[in-house]
Amino acid sequence: MKRITFLMVALVMCAIVSAQFAGIQQRGPQEETLPEGFKPSATNIFLAQYPAVNATTRQVMFRVNAPTAQKVQIDLCNKKYDMVKDEKGMWTCTSDPQVVGFHYYAVLIDGVPVMDRNTDAYFGSNWKSSGVEIPEGPEGDYYRFNKNISHGQIRSLYYWSELNGLERHVNVYVPAEYEQNPTKKYPVLYLLHGWGEDENGWSNQGHMGNIMDGLIAAKKAVPMIVVMESGDIKTNPDVRKAATNDVTQIYVKDLMPFIEKTFRTQADRDHRAMAGLSRGGGQTTSTVFPNMDKFAWMGTFSGFFMGMRMGGNNAAPAPDMKTQVETSFNGVFKDAKAFNDKMHLLFISTGTAENSPKAAVDALKEHGIKVVFHESQGTAHEWLTWRRALNEFASRLFK
Repeated sequence: MKRITFLMVALVMCAIVSAQFAGIQQRGPQEETLPEGFKPSATNIFLAQYPAVNATTRQVMFRVNAPTAQKVQIDLCNKKYDMVKDEKGMWTCTSDPQVVGFHYYAVLIDGVPVMDRNTDAYFGSNWKSSGVEIPEGPEGDYYRFNKNISHGQIRSLYYWSELNGLERHVNVYVPAEYEQNPTKKYPVLYLLHGWGEDENGWSNQGHMGNIMDGLIAAKKAVPMIVVMESGDIKTNPDVRKAATNDVTQIYVKDLMPFIEKTFRTQADRDHRAMAGLSRGGGQTTSTVFPNMDKFAWMGTFSGFFMGMRMGGNNAAPAPDMKTQVETSFNGVFKDAKAFNDKMHLLFISTGTAENSPKAAVDALKEHGIKVVFHESQGTAHEWLTWRRALNEFASRLFK
């Protein structure tokens, strides 16, 4: 009798588990035939078909399962697309043609923005966002994984910051040859993200590792270490206030000593560079200009704010640019010869579809400052602009 009871219980349990497993499978990504010309985005999670991208038309198809919702929209590149619901509670829509490159987006369910569970999570605008990649053609190969070359490592580390009062996370790229040359020391590029993103942005959205691997393999860039730190001063329940509100102090006093103690670096100004995108460009100027004894190479990607009245995309050059050149950044440009003697490279980059610092660059050049000005054609304040900028900037360093 006990044996029969045990068998009955076992059968019931198997039925429950099988039903649960079947339910999980049913809710998971399902293989299906996509419309002609559409393929899953490179940002999708394993097996997810949507969002699907048409590389020719640059349109994106979205699909969201929300059977009880009254209204569902896709918020992509400053436009909201209304989705249409079918009899199974599945909502779909197709976007307008998009600019190539990486774009954040959100699903609005009855007005509430949420992530699309079909994509990886990307930290942007201060929350975990969904992302979609509109593919370039062969011209984008420089940031794609190349199986035919050697690859470096991106190491995830924590270090203690006395100024911050807690541990801080940092990603560090080391070139492919780093372990094979145990006595060789390397120059260092400190690479900063923008507002609302974090230290993982350059690795994930920016494909920094692939860019550096390709440049070094092609001998377009010297092998270097790349350090990617947070541009924010974080707190925890025990430490509510840091000893400084200036993250540049953390970079100079805590981060740099940690990197130079932990890795084989050439620890002098001629072998240190810093660059950043957007807000990170401003943080670069705030770090480098007061510390010209520590840095000799710098770049700003959509982030050179001399003589600008800030206000997002409405930023505009301030009047009297000549005066701005002589007074900005505590007068670092006033003596052009002295600046040029110290700074091996001042690299300023922008996208042609965003507010341009060209007026400031022209004024600097007229004053005698040596500047390399780079423009990304057809791109705005977005990751493709910054991938292109890094590709150009890194190839010029430490030469």
